[in-house]
Amino acid sequence: MLYRLLLRPLLFRLSPETAHELALHSLSISPGLVKRLLAPRPMRKPFGELRRFGLSFRNPVGLAAGFDKDGIALESLAALGFGFIEAGTVTYEPQPGNQRPRVFRLPEDKALINRAGFNNRGAVAFAQQVRTHRPDCVLGVSIGKSKAAPIENAVEDYLRSFEIVHPVADYIAVNVSSPNTPGLRDLQRAERLEDLLRSLQRRNRELSDQTSQGRLTPLLVKLAPDLGREELERLVDVIKRTSVAGLIATNTTTQRDGLRASKAEIAACGEGGLSGLPLRQRSTNMIATLYNLTSGVVPIIGVGGIFAPEDAWEKICAGASLIQLYTGLIYEGPRIAQEINEGLEQTILREGFGTLDEAVGSRAKELAQ
Repeated sequence: MLYRLLLRPLLFRLSPETAHELALHSLSISPGLVKRLLAPRPMRKPFGELRRFGLSFRNPVGLAAGFDKDGIALESLAALGFGFIEAGTVTYEPQPGNQRPRVFRLPEDKALINRAGFNNRGAVAFAQQVRTHRPDCVLGVSIGKSKAAPIENAVEDYLRSFEIVHPVADYIAVNVSSPNTPGLRDLQRAERLEDLLRSLQRRNRELSDQTSQGRLTPLLVKLAPDLGREELERLVDVIKRTSVAGLIATNTTTQRDGLRASKAEIAACGEGGLSGLPLRQRSTNMIATLYNLTSGVVPIIGVGGIFAPEDAWEKICAGASLIQLYTGLIYEGPRIAQEINEGLEQTILREGFGTLDEAVGSRAKELAQ
């Protein structure tokens, strides 16, 4: 409540990227203080054992990629009650991203538009940072194509990032769906995606054989919400053939339909990916479609328009076995993970489910697009 009444109005006076940098820097300098002031109340275990692609999660609420690209505030973010954090997107080459301004708020729509363009310090710097500042939760790392790498060299570029982050990642997410790197979404075409995933899995096996654990690091794929059913069917076939451990649905959308903001406001933002409340139903429908196409055997991380426990619950009933948020954190504040987890606990009891797993996909046929 304090955040919404006092801190958010102050932060929203700043440009979106300045406010984000201020918040991230504040979180990075004192994880101990964050734990004392903002750590959520201890919960009993209302969700049952959350085992996803070979990993154990303390709760189903994660922070999506894009918030902490360089891994500088992971310990503090984990202290806010997230069950997992996906850092990045990381590229092999350090890169500044697109020209500013590149992040825009649409407050009437509880949305953001961004065209940041994978601004990050590069995979080497990221891995060095994480080795000494690991979060106390599952850590996923999102990897993307360097802007300087031609699309025909994308596989080699992804492999370089993959090799560097592999030792520090609990899972690795392959981002082929950002609209802000030219040509990136071409990698969602079935033949290109299969080539990329087979190469990554081959290297995954080689690297895993060199470690004492000897197990594959789970490889996930993040998809765009703007794909049609036929495209999804082809992609699901690729996912099955390449033994991908899970899907992330969805990235931001390039669509602008149904917004409350004026045409002038929208036009002033320019190109970029739209996230937040307007994406909620689109991503939920796609989660349900993917759940049905995979017969529920491929874990799905649901992301898009999650601001409250009800939003998370609908994603879970559509087929998500974990959920992620980003824009919700910007609008609702640092206690959002705690509020959603507590709300999910109450909902599970109210709806008569013994565990969260029993609810996953329970409305998938109804919600599919």
